[in-house]
Amino acid sequence: MTFSKRLFDILAALFLSALLALPFALLLLVLLVVEGRPIFYVAERMKTPGRGFKLWKLRTMTTAAGERGVSGGDKAARVTRVGRLLRRYRLDEIPQLWNVLKGDMSFVGPRPPLREYVERFPDIYAEVLQNRPGITGTASLIFHGHEERLLAACRSPAETDAVYCRRCIPRKARLDLIYARNQNLCFDIALMGRTAGRMLRRR
Repeated sequence: MTFSKRLFDILAALFLSALLALPFALLLLVLLVVEGRPIFYVAERMKTPGRGFKLWKLRTMTTAAGERGVSGGDKAARVTRVGRLLRRYRLDEIPQLWNVLKGDMSFVGPRPPLREYVERFPDIYAEVLQNRPGITGTASLIFHGHEERLLAACRSPAETDAVYCRRCIPRKARLDLIYARNQNLCFDIALMGRTAGRMLRRR
C-alpha cells in the first residue's frame, strides 16, 4: 500500500466517522431495542495469505453455533427484518471504518476472504491478497449482485460452498486483479463514488 493511499484512507475514515457518529449511535440504539444483543458481528477474515484480522459488522442474522462458510439461501431464514435493510444499503459495514483506521483494510480493494477459502485456493489468494482488502472494489461493484443471486438459489451449506468455489471465487479474483493492475488514488475515488451512487439509487 502506498503512503498516499494509506493517508487517504485515514483522512476519509476520520471524516466519515465524525459525519456518521450521531446517526450511527441512533442506529445502534434501534438495533439494541429491536434485535437485542449482540449488536456487532465479529469474525476472522484474511488480509494476507497468512495473516487474519477481526472484521467488524453490524449483526444482520440470528446467531448460530459453529457457523462457517459464506451466506447463501440456506441461511436466508436467519436474516432479521432489520438486517435485510442494513444489507440492502450496506449499513452493516459502517463498523469497518474501524478496520480501515487500524490498517486491516482499505476503502478500496478485494473483499477480505474467510481463512478456509484462502487455504483451499492458495494460488488465487496469493495474488489477490497482495492488495489490502477493501470495503468496496471492482468485484464488489461488478459481481456482487450476481453473486447474491447465485448463492440465494442454494438450499444447503454444501451447495452454497460448491457454487461459491466454482462460480464466484474465480470471477471475483479476475476482477480484483484488474484493479491491482490499474490501481491509483483517482481510480479508488472513482470506485468509491460509484459505490456511494449505487447506495443512493437503492434509497
